[in-house]
Amino acid sequence: MYPKRKRGRRTMKDDNNEMEKKELEGKEPAEKNPEKKELPVKEEKQKKPMSMGKKWAVLVAMAVVFGLIAGSIMYGINAAGNRIQAASNIEETETVSDNTASDSDNSSDGESTAVEEVTKNAMPSVVTISTMSVEEMRSFFGGTQQYEVEGAGTGVIVGENDSELLIATNNHVVEGAASLSVGFIDESTAEAEVKGSDADNDLAVVSVKLSDISSDTMNQIKIASIGDSDDLELGQQVVAIGNALGYGQSVTSGYVSALNRSLTLTDENGTTINSTGLIQTDAAINPGNSGGALLNMKGELVGINEAKSSSTPDGSSVDNIGFAIPIDKAEESLKDLMNLPTREKVDASQASYLGIQGGSVTSDVTQLYGIPGGVIVSGVVENGPADQAGIQKGDVITELDGRSIGNMEQLQDVLQYYASGETVKVTVQRAQGGSYQEQEISVTLGAASDAQK
Repeated sequence: MYPKRKRGRRTMKDDNNEMEKKELEGKEPAEKNPEKKELPVKEEKQKKPMSMGKKWAVLVAMAVVFGLIAGSIMYGINAAGNRIQAASNIEETETVSDNTASDSDNSSDGESTAVEEVTKNAMPSVVTISTMSVEEMRSFFGGTQQYEVEGAGTGVIVGENDSELLIATNNHVVEGAASLSVGFIDESTAEAEVKGSDADNDLAVVSVKLSDISSDTMNQIKIASIGDSDDLELGQQVVAIGNALGYGQSVTSGYVSALNRSLTLTDENGTTINSTGLIQTDAAINPGNSGGALLNMKGELVGINEAKSSSTPDGSSVDNIGFAIPIDKAEESLKDLMNLPTREKVDASQASYLGIQGGSVTSDVTQLYGIPGGVIVSGVVENGPADQAGIQKGDVITELDGRSIGNMEQLQDVLQYYASGETVKVTVQRAQGGSYQEQEISVTLGAASDAQK
């Protein structure tokens, strides 16, 4: 409302001539360079490799969540950052080093050096994201109890304005979070707010007040450089950086396995996201990497790590399949989010309500019935804010005040930032003449306390 989530393979040198020579001399053949194996790439659930048409279970890499409930842990993936400047400015920086990998540089030392240089230059741009949310569970004796649940993800510094540092991540990393904090390369932390999110593309921008960041930290961090994901080719080496398992930043490398992949991602709440044009990589993407950076060998951001495949419906394990949102696809959405006004959650005494009952429209429903994604209105409170404004049963809410609404949870999250009495623009899709037509409706929000009377 207000992402992205390896080791390189090396070719063994041909030593046939040397082997023949040593055999003639009665000596053992020369040892070949050992092949470097990639770390297995995990994904919460997997999805169809496009060309094969099979349905794989793909799970959106939810931020690693350390729950207070029986110490359970939910895992997620992270996505990428970029050198995106606020107010539509995008800066490209120089290559990391002249010592980057090339087609001719297949040596172990060459690749290691290149990855090391990329990591050294990109790490100051990557941050950890810690979230705190509140969940309700039925107690053994009836009723419900509330639990605080911690989560961990990754973000990339993509811009800065007069008062804020701006960080790109996945929407699923921050969705539903009651509070956020960001950790920088020097291990300092600062509170953060969700500036805006795009549920349809699983992207979000998090802001940190510059006044909350020390000058020493500002001297150590930097905005990520943006690359061109359209220039990626199969077999090209890439590097992923993210907060794997919530333990802090880690680095893996691998290769671009495929381009333009399409997946239906499903989170643990059952919310689905149709993602298209994704980068598939064999770089190890682990839980907690969501929102982290996928980098080319120039150290430029080319993707936001989003998901990983772990198993097929029949239970067969899947390795080395991870997915990232191409930065060229994410760029427009991120710039829009970066230019939204930053809002803070209102006090409980000012809490607002819209006055509707509704439910989330999943991708399956969209595919079967052609209903747009968002929140479908199943009922309108008589004389409530929505009713007075003209919102009708059957309308699908897709935006509130320019902020994307992909599901009911997201609508509830957004309303936490608006006080009763405020007038907001609500974008709905309304069925008319056999098709859905977009309408913008002004709604004056009511007091949440009135809704309980």
